[in-house]
Amino acid sequence: MNIKKYCTAVIPAAGTGIRMGTKIKKQFLKLGEKEIIAFTIEKFEQCKEVDEIVLVTASDTIELLWSIVKREGFQKVSTIVEGGKERQHSVYAGICAANNKTEIIVVHDSVRPFVEIEDIKKTIITAQQKGACVLGVKAKDTVKICNTENEIVTTPQRNLVWYIQTPQAFQKDLLLKAFEKAEKENFIGTDESMLVERDGNVVFVIEGHYENIKITTPDDIVIAKAFLKKEKEK
Repeated sequence: MNIKKYCTAVIPAAGTGIRMGTKIKKQFLKLGEKEIIAFTIEKFEQCKEVDEIVLVTASDTIELLWSIVKREGFQKVSTIVEGGKERQHSVYAGICAANNKTEIIVVHDSVRPFVEIEDIKKTIITAQQKGACVLGVKAKDTVKICNTENEIVTTPQRNLVWYIQTPQAFQKDLLLKAFEKAEKENFIGTDESMLVERDGNVVFVIEGHYENIKITTPDDIVIAKAFLKKEKEK
């Protein structure tokens, strides 16, 4: 029997969103009647495997984020902490703010509001069983590996290539060890699994959904509105 372990969701929302080209940070842009981040938090609020939510944001948006949490009535948000210079620093701040009972950490981008609750559940359960698990989708296009001169070096087998998303879930001790090693060695990774991989751990991938997009540019807003309409029609 799989015994449930206390799980904290860390949602970093400290990014500036330069590529969006708006004065308002992308996570606080509205999709319909509420902010992108409100849709995102809602998914983790509704996931039974998540016991606590820790939000990480810039110092000048902590008050705004608390107002959204209170307005929406989110009960699992325990704290909102200030983020760091890099995403990696923000996630670490969130991990450190987690409840002492926490055994599983699940990290999710604040601007991925269309994640399926079932996919959150699957990553958490797999992390409980195997240590580390990330969500991803298989590549649809041929991928080329190039050098710094834009010359193609190799073409990996497409059936082995995945586009990695969030959530990414880990046993807390394993994740903390990887973060501390990266900090000691001044290494900055592009996601949490990269840190865990370089610390010698196996990370498993679970297939998610292509709708779980990261809203980064104005074009993504157009797509997001279409997905929101689709969700409401379910």
